[in-house]
Amino acid sequence: MTIDAAQTNVDQWIKTVGVKYFSELTNLGILMEEVGELSRLMVRKYGEQSFKESDKGKELSDEMADVLWVLICLANQTGVNLTEALQKNFEKKNARDAERHKSNDKLL
Repeated sequence: MTIDAAQTNVDQWIKTVGVKYFSELTNLGILMEEVGELSRLMVRKYGEQSFKESDKGKELSDEMADVLWVLICLANQTGVNLTEALQKNFEKKNARDAERHKSNDKLL
């Protein structure tokens, strides 16, 4: 699925199954919750914290998809084309970081 298709599919789902979008501020709060859930799971899986019973069986892929879903909702609501935004972001990073990381001794 392309990013454009994902934006279209989420919009269609929201308008048919989800009834309507939550407000932008509500979705921002939901995004922060979802990022927190992803963070908690990653800390337990890759960090030193042990799993709580409530975290067992959760999948990183599902948590990442939840984050992406809400981000797509916010993009749709605010008129952001994520494909174009990502392309522009690559251009910015390529111009800014063309030599920067290669010159960083900490990364070598």
